[in-house]
Amino acid sequence: MSRGGRATTVAALASLPALPLGWFVALQAHPAWIPAAYLGYLLVVIAVPGTMLWRRLTGGTGWFVVDAALGTTFGLACEALVYPLGRWLDVPMVALVLPALALGLALAVPAKTRPSRPTPWWAVAGVMVSTGLVAAWFVRVGSRVIPLDGPAALRPNTDSPFQLSLAAELTHHFPPQVPYVAGEPLTYHWMAYNHIASAHWITGIELDVLTQRVVPLAFLLLTTLAAAAVGMVLTGRAVAAPIAAGLTVLAGDLAPWGWAVTHTLYHDSPLSMGQMISPTQAFSTVLMLPLIAVTALLLRREQDQAKQRLAGLFLVAAVLITVLSISKATALPVYGAGLAAAWIYLTVKARRLNLRALVLGLTVGATYAVNFFFVLRGASHGMELKPAGTYRSMLDGMLRGIDPSVQPGPSVLAVVAAAVLIGWLMPATGALLIRRRLPRDPMVVLLLAGLIGAIAAVSVLYHYSQAQVFFARTAFVYGVLLATWGLSSLDRRQYFVVAPALALGVAAINLGRSRTDTLIRDCRDTSCLQRIFAEPPVVALAVTAAGIVVLGLLSRGSRRTWAVIAVAALIGLTVSPTVVSLRRFALPPQTAYDSIAPGGIEAARFIRRQSGPDDLIATNIHCHAPTGPRCHTGSFWIPGYAERRVLVQGWSYTAKANDAQTSTEASYGQFWDQEKLRVNDAAFSAPTRESLDRLRAQYGVRWLLADGRVNPVSDQLERLAELRFQSGTVRVYQLYPPRGDQAANPVP
Repeated sequence: MSRGGRATTVAALASLPALPLGWFVALQAHPAWIPAAYLGYLLVVIAVPGTMLWRRLTGGTGWFVVDAALGTTFGLACEALVYPLGRWLDVPMVALVLPALALGLALAVPAKTRPSRPTPWWAVAGVMVSTGLVAAWFVRVGSRVIPLDGPAALRPNTDSPFQLSLAAELTHHFPPQVPYVAGEPLTYHWMAYNHIASAHWITGIELDVLTQRVVPLAFLLLTTLAAAAVGMVLTGRAVAAPIAAGLTVLAGDLAPWGWAVTHTLYHDSPLSMGQMISPTQAFSTVLMLPLIAVTALLLRREQDQAKQRLAGLFLVAAVLITVLSISKATALPVYGAGLAAAWIYLTVKARRLNLRALVLGLTVGATYAVNFFFVLRGASHGMELKPAGTYRSMLDGMLRGIDPSVQPGPSVLAVVAAAVLIGWLMPATGALLIRRRLPRDPMVVLLLAGLIGAIAAVSVLYHYSQAQVFFARTAFVYGVLLATWGLSSLDRRQYFVVAPALALGVAAINLGRSRTDTLIRDCRDTSCLQRIFAEPPVVALAVTAAGIVVLGLLSRGSRRTWAVIAVAALIGLTVSPTVVSLRRFALPPQTAYDSIAPGGIEAARFIRRQSGPDDLIATNIHCHAPTGPRCHTGSFWIPGYAERRVLVQGWSYTAKANDAQTSTEASYGQFWDQEKLRVNDAAFSAPTRESLDRLRAQYGVRWLLADGRVNPVSDQLERLAELRFQSGTVRVYQLYPPRGDQAANPVP
């Protein structure tokens, strides 16, 4: 290595401590052993083996830092793939074999990596700045989204207890069931919870801390690092790394209205509430990035790809595709749409079938079919064809609280749909600046088709809980990579106009948002609505257009310089609304009531300490709110904290509930097995020796958890079952064995 190469390497390494420093700062609210234990686990079990496997199988990219970032994400995929087998064989720490597996492969297969290329220190330092922003955002916003202790911990929305219950289920069981409706198969994407469960077994960190703090932060940082790495793979230039990392953290969508700044439906960057409360979405984003990278290595047909390396690339792609297919239902279709377009492009250009893209496509089709028929079991989960339903639902959400006599009119819907669509597609303007390094490079086509296909899916599909929006969230990284590629294709002198153009877009969109000082519910006529919806995006776009003209005239550049200014300004318009939350923190969504019973967390953890993983709990809690005129059946917290299945708690978010035609039916509908529910509830409302014996013998129930807010606990229950724990409004009972020789085998 030359003297200059050593100097840049040393300078780059000098900036790397910013990453662990940001990690510990972001998790400063927890005991130091927690971030240390997870970081050690991530390095030893995931990062080092994953990097070794990635470099040996793919041949590497030539940049060690790129291989390390992508290898770590590949290590997560390997862990998620082997954990179910270990859990099924009752060896939950099976991920500890990954270092040995990687070492064995390294010894068995000769190393044939590309010549090493140094990464400039400024590229590494630029990426570290973005990771610092992630840590700052997490301290200010992310760590406050879901409270873990205190009174606020009793008031979560439905999503966080749901995620925690699935993490607990994969911690102790495989194949998984719906933990809050025992005996019901889990027809949901569960790969992300394999990582959480494996980390719990190996580090000893509590599941709620992992699910709602440590793992989300790790995924945010890995997304930033992997995006920077893929940017370098696509462009072949180190300048792509800080650009990709910066756009991942700072870019989002248009979001021209002030009230859309922190709402989960209107922005889709990794720094968003939606990414924080959905481990499945965050995990799928992390896995999508190395898949895009390995796809580029395969489809670009470089000259040095021997058969052994080609087999390794296909193996890596197959692992990533397999894990991704069960990570998020919206992820693989976006990649598949892009891959299909790339295959058509390559086939037409070469006038012969492109076998590499075809093999990848067949792998996608096979794994998605397995996921649909054997994991999801053919369940649609309420997804339906409803063009423009997404935008109508978004508008309805923004109009809550307005006088019913004020009708928005079709023009308001058109403004909302246009603003959201433009924001989602805005990063694609970066494709106008791309200069390809290789002839017939299919990756631009893949990224563009994936992004457009995702937005098309959002526009024509509809789900009552807005699950179709996750197509756009998946495609966010496609837009970031297109914008990165375009901005990385510039000559050095053109970067002098990029900075002011980006600043122009940022200033314009914030000026537009400032025009929404009038609250929607204060409007008394349609013209008021039209003004407060239309004025912000119009002002932002008008200011941007005027600024582009001014900057273009001042620069006196070529037509490409004008294009650079226009594209950079438009990308600047997508500055993430969550950046605003660093300055003006918005309180996280919380219920006005204790959806978790006071004393409930302590009671659930008492059951966990006193029981085995196969013990079953019955409860009188079925509703998210303890009392009220209607029962929202989204109550899931007991299996999350007890790490034990519940006979029947809530039943929302199940395939049978999601098959309902409306959100009201899905969330407030009746339980489908009324006899099971009757036997369950009788144990609390009118307990008898016979009913409790049946509950234990027929259904396998060992524990009863009663919330006194739902109904008064019968004195008779204390005579028939042993009171083991009491806290707040919650009592825990253990059932006596059934009389005589009654069978004790559970029959769900």
